[in-house]
Amino acid sequence: MPVQEQPESIFNQLDAFGHKKVVFCSDPDTGLKAIIAIHDTTLGPAFGSTRMWSYKTEADALNDVLRLSKSMTYKCAIAGLNMGGGYSVIIGDSRKDKTEALMRKFGRFIKNLNGEFITSEDVGTNPRDMEYIRMETQHVTGIPESLGGSGDPSPVAAQGVFQGIKACVKEQFGSDSLTGKSVIVQGVGHVGEHLVRLLRDENVKVYVSDIQEERIGQIAKRYGAEAVSNNSIFDIDADIYAPCALGGTINTQTINKLKCSIIAGSANNQLLDEAEHGAMLLEKGILFAPDYVINAGGIINCYSELMSFSKKRTMQLTENIYEVTRTILKLSKSENISTVKAANKIAEKRIADIKKVKSSY
Repeated sequence: MPVQEQPESIFNQLDAFGHKKVVFCSDPDTGLKAIIAIHDTTLGPAFGSTRMWSYKTEADALNDVLRLSKSMTYKCAIAGLNMGGGYSVIIGDSRKDKTEALMRKFGRFIKNLNGEFITSEDVGTNPRDMEYIRMETQHVTGIPESLGGSGDPSPVAAQGVFQGIKACVKEQFGSDSLTGKSVIVQGVGHVGEHLVRLLRDENVKVYVSDIQEERIGQIAKRYGAEAVSNNSIFDIDADIYAPCALGGTINTQTINKLKCSIIAGSANNQLLDEAEHGAMLLEKGILFAPDYVINAGGIINCYSELMSFSKKRTMQLTENIYEVTRTILKLSKSENISTVKAANKIAEKRIADIKKVKSSY
């Protein structure tokens, strides 16, 4: 008989990612199957969104939540927020399986973590779902504005990506003016649509693509963009590629196809393999804006809700993504390291510095 390959140990996976805690949530009554991952709480309680997705396997769901939660640690650190990193995923089809009872039960699991994890919306969830979670726990943000929350964080998230794009254009072309530039926006959901609007306001030639064909046509017509099929986006000769859907679209195959000189978008975990593909992009001279840096607008919006900051202060923090991105690009250039390595270096230094502060009391 052939020897069966043993599945990777969950504890080995946690060690590899450096996680503090992972909670598996199961409730047969509501059909809830979820995973909450807490990566690091040096800077403060773990903050991370709740994604609802039809994962092919539970192993895929676990791998996704581990990657996303680690990314949140770095995102909070480099954005200068006093929050740690976490994330949660609910396994299921958000269009068919989501109910009030399921979301409220999930809120109960968050409540039982006693403030160690705070959540917000993501792919497959919305402010209404956050409202259901809020019925069971106070450790949630992104609730509707009518209830005193900050509402949909998408416009702020898009503004952060927009600032990141401008910073990359400044580095690559010597001026941060976007007039006459061309951008492929892959994924025109909430954040993608707002980004298209901001780019078109700056006279940018925008190509839009999405897995929902009907959505592409609507957005193209609404903003005067050009609709392209998902299969042909890497054949287009454009200045910038902005991935705004799911992660992993930057891999060996697509890097060899890319005709752009900048990659800057809102999707999480855009590089299939950070080390390998970060180095490939550096070698090819393609400027990559680390996703967790420029898509931090959403978390800044939620952090502002927690801290009761004004909208003006929220936008100031978001616009600072421009300078943070510039700092990373300069470090990458001076040390000849990938932009991901440069960003990680800065984030890890802040976490190490604050660890020293916390050890004194």
